[in-house]
Amino acid sequence: MHIELPKDKRYYSIGEVAKAFGVNASLIRFWDSEFAILKPKKNAKGNRLFTPEDVTNLQLIYHLVKERGFTLEGAKTHLKEGQKKTLDKFEIIKKLEGIRAQLTNIKEQL
Repeated sequence: MHIELPKDKRYYSIGEVAKAFGVNASLIRFWDSEFAILKPKKNAKGNRLFTPEDVTNLQLIYHLVKERGFTLEGAKTHLKEGQKKTLDKFEIIKKLEGIRAQLTNIKEQL
């Protein structure tokens, strides 16, 4: 999944994150409560502010749960047991998807 968020921001609101993933904010809040890997900051009003690292972790959770069909418990176990290995594979997948998008764009321009 390729998400579009501005690269120059240090924090993203839950609304921005939910929109980028195409899900409801309630799902992002739920995943925040379920996955210890997510550590968004909270402002004075208690609103969650996600860092780019949180967004990367959300992409990983999304990939495991929505794209690979893991249960929440399965995703948690997978993250605990092989977080570094999983993250490395996920980064490779993200890069390949970016390359595919670029190649598709070039093909369409021909």
